[in-house]
Amino acid sequence: MHRRLSHAALPVLLTAALTAAITACAPAEDDDAADNGSGGTGETASCDVADLPLLTDGTLTIGTDSPAYEPWFADNDPTNGKGFESAVAYAVADRLGFAADDVTWVTVPFNNSYAPGEKKFDFDVNQVSISPERAQAVDFSRGYYTASQAVIALDDSPVSDASSVADLADYRLGAQTGTTSLTAIRDVIQPGDDPLVFEDTNAAKQALLNDQVDGIVADLPTALYITAAEIPKARIVGQFQVAEDQTEQFGLLFEKGSGLVPCVDEALDALEADGTLADLEQQWIPAATAVPELP
Repeated sequence: MHRRLSHAALPVLLTAALTAAITACAPAEDDDAADNGSGGTGETASCDVADLPLLTDGTLTIGTDSPAYEPWFADNDPTNGKGFESAVAYAVADRLGFAADDVTWVTVPFNNSYAPGEKKFDFDVNQVSISPERAQAVDFSRGYYTASQAVIALDDSPVSDASSVADLADYRLGAQTGTTSLTAIRDVIQPGDDPLVFEDTNAAKQALLNDQVDGIVADLPTALYITAAEIPKARIVGQFQVAEDQTEQFGLLFEKGSGLVPCVDEALDALEADGTLADLEQQWIPAATAVPELP
C-alpha cells in the first residue's frame, strides 16, 4: 500500500523492464513471501558496523518516498522516529550498531524503489510488499509487517453495503499505480470496468470525494488512517488478501545482491523476539479487529 495522505495529527488512536511489469504496493502472491526475495548474495565479514557493506562508511542511508504518510511516518518527516516504519527503521539501525545521528534519509519514489539497478540507499522502507516478481530485481529482508488490502467507500455509497469480494465487481474502483492494491483490484476483485489508476493516494482520495470512483483500495493501516483522520464520512467496507490462503508482507528493500540483508534479517529477528516489532505496531498502527473480512 500506497498513499498521499495529509499530515493532520492523528490522535493516539494512531499512536499508525520489471518496473512496468511489477504491479504494486502490497504484494505477495506467496505464503512464504518473506522467503521470496530475502537474502542478498554478497558476502559480509560480520555484522559489526565496520564490516557492513554501506554506501558511506559509518552511515546508514535509508530511502523512502515523499510525502511520507501516516501512520507509517509522522509529520512527513522520516527523521523524527515517529510512525511505524520510521520507528522500525531506527530500531533496526540501533540493532546494527548505529546511533540515530548516523542515519541519513534519501527520497526515493515508490515505483523507483524496486526497479532494477544501483540504489542510492542501503535499504528502503516504504510499505513495499515482498513478491517474487519484485525479487527478480531487488532483494528483501524478512517481512516486518503482515498486511491486507481494504476497500474504502463513502458512507452513502451502495458499495459500502458489499459483504463479499464478488459484491465489489460491479462498482467503479481505483488505486495508486504500481501498488499491490491495484493488483488486488485486477486479480482478485476483477471488476467489470477497468480500475482507475492514480498517481498517488491523495489523487485516489480526491476521486472518491468527487464521485469519480465508488471505492478505492489501499493497505489496511492506510485505510484506517484515511477513514479515521481524513475522510470521516467514509468507511472501510472490508479487508481481504491478494491471494487465497496467502499473506502479504512488507519487507525492507535492498539493491540486488546486497550483503547487508543477512545482518538486517538478524536485527529484525531480534526485534521480533524481544517484542519490539509488536510494541511498535501497537503504538503506531490502529487496531483492525473491527474490520470485516470479505470472503
